[in-house]
Amino acid sequence: MTETMKALPQGDVRLLEHPVAEHLLASTELARLAYVAGDGTPRVMPMLFHWTGEELVMSTFAGARKIATLRARPDVAITIDTAGAPPEVLLIRGRMTVTDVEGVVPEYASAQRRYYGDEAAAAGLAQVDQPGLRMARLAVRPSWVGVLDFQARFPGGGGAEDFERRGR
Repeated sequence: MTETMKALPQGDVRLLEHPVAEHLLASTELARLAYVAGDGTPRVMPMLFHWTGEELVMSTFAGARKIATLRARPDVAITIDTAGAPPEVLLIRGRMTVTDVEGVVPEYASAQRRYYGDEAAAAGLAQVDQPGLRMARLAVRPSWVGVLDFQARFPGGGGAEDFERRGR
């Protein structure tokens, strides 16, 4: 990793090129989508995702309540992270674009293949790809990106010593 990459502040979208971000965007970890529901309370939804290189794309089936909510309140936050030590965390903020799709959202099919493998994905897609299927494509172009690796990049900035001192 270059010194320039190490020096990027949290929020800089160029952090999408950080090795931790690239690893998590290609992983089978779930994305956790945070948004504000119609009643004003927060929601977090674990979802499969596909990274296009420009957009983080998730999908849902027509009729899901989050579709209208995301259209009305498109500002979202997303995390993709690992549970192992040291944890790796990718944080994304942006505005959700919701697009109605007749049939299977292409990125949904791509995500199914990445998460489950070609054979299982083909079987699952065959079950849902029926006449009349309607889905919603949920896409975010990141406007803010954060990376935490708990080795060089810590919450609140600073180095490992600063992070440890704050914990005392």
